[in-house]
Amino acid sequence: MSKWDPAQYLAFNSERLQPALDLLARIPAEAPASVIDLGCGPGNVTGALRARWPDAKIIGVDGSLEMLARARAALPDVAWIEADMGSWQPEAPADVIYSNAALHWLDDHHQVFPRLLEHVAPGGFLAAQMPRNWLAPSHTLITEVVTQGPWRERLEPLLRPAPSHAPEVYYDILAPLSRSLAIWETEYCQILEGENPVAEFVKGSQLKRFLDALDEPERSRFEAAYRERILQAYPKQDDGKTLFPFRRLFIVAGK
Repeated sequence: MSKWDPAQYLAFNSERLQPALDLLARIPAEAPASVIDLGCGPGNVTGALRARWPDAKIIGVDGSLEMLARARAALPDVAWIEADMGSWQPEAPADVIYSNAALHWLDDHHQVFPRLLEHVAPGGFLAAQMPRNWLAPSHTLITEVVTQGPWRERLEPLLRPAPSHAPEVYYDILAPLSRSLAIWETEYCQILEGENPVAEFVKGSQLKRFLDALDEPERSRFEAAYRERILQAYPKQDDGKTLFPFRRLFIVAGK
């Protein structure tokens, strides 16, 4: 299993945190007894859950030991569990199952979302945020570099169809199972600083599995090819900053 780099991921913490806070603000749960942060990563969002619901039992679940080590050091009062979020099940239904920027790593959402809702207690909520930026240059250029280089045979199997779907797909999945349902999209115009900030942003998430599949010197050549293309796709503004529009999908389902 490849290792996640918390420092690389958190290099754009404020940009990654804002959608998580926007999702949290829309959950109409006053005093849940149990809250699960599914795909909790380094725990930066789990801290916001703890701040909103200080009396809740909070469980953070993630498959990365590196991310969990960072999370455990910051929030020792949270129960941290190393597990595959695609198969892990809570011991008892939770009042809130919260997942920020994680469920898009799982396939077959027609099965994933009903299964998660089964583990929500009556009167509770399933809340999820996922990227839906797959047609943007930040993501399409990964495919271009994969398919036009000498590494194509090794990397092409790692390409996936867009893992998160249009809002109407989730409506059809969840509406028959929910007592309330809110679905919306927001495009964040992220203002980034740095020499090639979009490349650095994507390196902390979507680009990672392709880099991990290569050894040097191909790894550096692959990254250089991507960085060159991405710099042209996202030119700097007059003040040297870079605008990176990023669409995200939000779901809050009440059970």
